[in-house]
Parts: sequence; C-alpha cells; structure tokens
Amino acid sequence: MMPVSMVGRAGELAELDRAWSTVVDSRRSAPAVAVITGEAGVGKSLLVAAALDAFAPRPAVVLSGAARVHSPAPYDWLAAVLTGRDTSGLDLPPDALAWLAQQPTAPRERYAPGTLLRLAVRVVRLLVGAGPAVLVVEDLHALDPASLNLVGELATAADLPALLVVATRPAADAVAPDLAVRALARLCGVRGAVRQHLGPLLPAEVAEVLTQVYAEPRPSGRLARAVWRRTGGNPYALTELLAAHAGQGPEALLRPPPQAPPARSTVAARSSAAAARPTAARSAPARSAAVAPRPADPVDAELTGREIEVLGCLVAGMSNKQAARALGISVRTVTVHVSNLLRKTGSASRTEAAIWAVRRRLPAPTPVDG
Repeated sequence: MMPVSMVGRAGELAELDRAWSTVVDSRRSAPAVAVITGEAGVGKSLLVAAALDAFAPRPAVVLSGAARVHSPAPYDWLAAVLTGRDTSGLDLPPDALAWLAQQPTAPRERYAPGTLLRLAVRVVRLLVGAGPAVLVVEDLHALDPASLNLVGELATAADLPALLVVATRPAADAVAPDLAVRALARLCGVRGAVRQHLGPLLPAEVAEVLTQVYAEPRPSGRLARAVWRRTGGNPYALTELLAAHAGQGPEALLRPPPQAPPARSTVAARSSAAAARPTAARSAPARSAAVAPRPADPVDAELTGREIEVLGCLVAGMSNKQAARALGISVRTVTVHVSNLLRKTGSASRTEAAIWAVRRRLPAPTPVDG
C-alpha cells in the first residue's frame, strides 16, 4: 500500500528511480537532471525525500541545500551545502571557500564572478568525488542569481556522477522570475531531463488517504469529496486537517472550525459597556441582547499585500520567526498580522488559515522588504 504522504505520486517516484539508475550504471557523461515544479504544499520536498529513501544502491554522497531564510545572498545553495561540513581537506584557496560558505570572516576582496563560479563548481566536484551522488536543490525559485548560474553549470558538467534534483515553485513566484525561467529552460534542455509537475490530489486520491487513516468506519465517497473541496486537494492542507482532528472519527473533518474565545480585554470592555447602558436598555428582552454583530463573511475578507505574504508563509508551514526572516520584518509584526488573518478569515488556528488560503487559491507572492 502506498504511504499516505506518497498517494498519487507512484509514477513520479518510479521516474526518479529510473533517472538514478542511469547515474549508477554510468550511462551518462554528465549529471542526470530532474526538475519538480508545483505550488506550495503539493509535496515536492516529500517526493524528493521519499525518492532518496528508496534509491538502490544508496547514494554515496547527498548534497542538499536551499535558499537561506533571509534576503538572497550569492551562492546561497552552496553555502547551505557547506554549513557544518568539514572543508579543511578541500584543495581550494581558504579565502574563496570563506566567500562561498558566506563566512563572516570572509575577506573584503572578492574573486571575479567567472573565477568564483569555476571555484564553486570545483567545490561540488571535490565533495562528490567518485560518487554516485545526488544533488538536491530545494526552492530554486528563492535562489540568488549566482546559485541559479551554478545549478545550470552543474547540470552540464562533464564527468560529474550525480543526479541533480531541483524542486521549485512556478517561475512567476521566483525572486528573479526572468532568471528563474532561463535557469529552468537550461535544466529542462539537458538530454534526458525528467520534468515533473505536481498538482493537487484528485478526489479519488484524497479518498485513498482517508481510507488508510480511517480503516473503520470506512469514509464515504461523500465525505471524501467534501474533504477534497475543503482542502483543494493540497497534500499539506490535507495533512494538517487530519492532524488537527487526530483521534476523532472521519466526520470530524467536516466540522466548522471552533470559534476562538474573545480576549479577556474584549470581554471586560463589553461588560463595562453593558454596565454603562441605561436601565431601560438593560431590561430589553434577553434574546435581543444576545444578538452580536455578524462578522464579515471570510470569503469576502480583504487582505493587505503584507497579510497575503504572511498567509503564504503559513501555507508553507513557517513559524512566526521563520516568516519574519523570510519577509524581513520583526516577529512582533508577524504576530500582529497572524492575529489579523485569523480574525479576517474566521479561522481558529494557523492551520485553518492556511487551509482557507489553499481553498481560495491565493497566490504566494515573493517576499519584499518593508
């Protein structure tokens, strides 16, 4: 039975396994390339992790990196790869390694761009050695131009025994969309390159996930379709929904989110206002006094650009601290935005807000400074 996290991805796993076989069998003079695209939460990273676990024989070397959670800096991908790695044995100038690793002690004088690119490729070659290796590039859309250029060079590097796996959102979401388009075109132009686009799960696939999670009673087709509509078929949203209702029956998945209790200050304010009303008003029928103003329909919620950015971070599963770093704002400001999002969307939790965004296909814009 397919693991829950990989339901609907069997074909993609098999294709990645075949690409790995071409590297292991030494049938290539350059790396094999696999490009995986898809919106946030569709399971790109899970697919890569599952493929790595299934590869046989096991890769001798795995080099994995992604953009740091700050404004992009040159060679972010390679700096992430080098983090925590012993580089003392690499036959490279120490000052160049310091630059590529983004060490705070890096000298002020830097190498010419072309020279630095050649040194970056050499670092990867030395780390890969005889291989076979897997090079994993997470979130290509968030990478800096120097990293994009490096990834392109690695894809065509002669005698590099590796499978280069690139996961990315659509180029329109990239830090530098035009550069991302060119980088993806270069990668997909490699002979035999594997191109995979992950979309939302189909209703039948959501039903398969529910059947695995809830063996008894078996979820009905009606419930599966309702859950599919609620999550938009997004695997991350589905996983979060299941986690939020763990230990309960499948019908709990359809319950509306509980209303968050009002803050103590709000209750106190209401009590004070009620005490200040004239006696005649307080003697009105209890039914009328219990009617509270109806909040705006969450479907029509008007979000600011920054709130949409923070919401995109919630969909990506970021903490407030990670979102603050990604957007270049303070944690306190993120906390305020999250509070406003919960109120505007009628959500009781971050998970509910993320599901709200996924169901409405809200874009995940590129973070901006400010």
